[in-house]
Amino acid sequence: MPDIRLAPYASNPAVTRGRKVHEDAPLGRSEFQRDRDRIIHSSAFRRLEYKTQVFVNHEGDLFRTRLTHSIEVAQIGRSIARRLMLNEDLVEAISLAHDLGHTPFGHAGQDALNACMKEYGGFEHNLQSLRVVDVLEERYADFDGLNLCFETREGILKHCSPEHAAQLGEVGSRFLTNQRPALEAQIANLSDEIAYNNHDVDDGLRSGLITLEQLGPVRLFSNHLTEVRNIYPALAERRVIHETIRRMINTLVSDVINQTEKNIAAQTLNNVDDVRNAPNLVAFSEPMLALNRELKTFLRLHLYRHYRVMRMSAKAHRIISELFNAFMEDRRLLPPQFLQAAEKEHARSVADYIAGMTDRYAIREHRRIFAVEEI
Repeated sequence: MPDIRLAPYASNPAVTRGRKVHEDAPLGRSEFQRDRDRIIHSSAFRRLEYKTQVFVNHEGDLFRTRLTHSIEVAQIGRSIARRLMLNEDLVEAISLAHDLGHTPFGHAGQDALNACMKEYGGFEHNLQSLRVVDVLEERYADFDGLNLCFETREGILKHCSPEHAAQLGEVGSRFLTNQRPALEAQIANLSDEIAYNNHDVDDGLRSGLITLEQLGPVRLFSNHLTEVRNIYPALAERRVIHETIRRMINTLVSDVINQTEKNIAAQTLNNVDDVRNAPNLVAFSEPMLALNRELKTFLRLHLYRHYRVMRMSAKAHRIISELFNAFMEDRRLLPPQFLQAAEKEHARSVADYIAGMTDRYAIREHRRIFAVEEI
């Protein structure tokens, strides 16, 4: 039965393309709600609390982690989906799962592990997130992984090379046939960008690595900052920053909704298959896209390349590279559950182990193996 609260081109859990292992329909909740619940209860989801967004977890209690980032992505995504009459539960499930395969130490960790895995097929956290929900989570008696619906798995897989796509079966086929994912997956993807750009500004200002003065040329920020200061001239600076970023997010979300409505209206969409054969529909307007690019360029130059961030990135690269090399030289250093898997795929099992580490666990594991004073 179609859900009358959803647009005809929304993803309907009653007609999902199914799970890899058949299960009876859940009672009292939809298929996508079941996916969401399984993700929240997974071990990989809990580990996100101690994985870096930009700042290593122990650098401060108020900085974003992969866990808080994922929750913020889900909140933004649900807001957009509701306005567009799309499936909020699916957007939430994809948003909460999109970083499950991320390495410790943020993008520096991913780059380091990808370099280590160059001769073994590479490493990409997007593919690793799918691997986590398909294979690595060990919770259920009847299957490995979480046995999620096709639509959720498709949304998790945002990017994929043709070589990898050919190995993934149905979930990778759209990368070979030039098709798009469901609108819910497109929403989760753009919500991810909105969340991390704006919240990295907040964390960057809180840390002191960037300043309000530096952000002056960034129009998306400075226009809202001027507005807030004019309305609230006596407001404390911390609250000025929060109010400015809140307005930035609202502006971006409103623009996505308005532009996406226009894009949908320009197409003839009767079902999800029509969405798959249309151009990408969830998007910023051209003026907002330019403003967003300006913000991203600022963050890349002034925050992600700040010397203090680069120092931590260098440490992360060394920790991960040395762990990888140690486990490759002597697989007996691996814990038992990964040692058994390493008999079949040594390098991939090492990558699975390292990718699943939290920041502080990776630091401790490195110390256990290389520090002479450790037992």
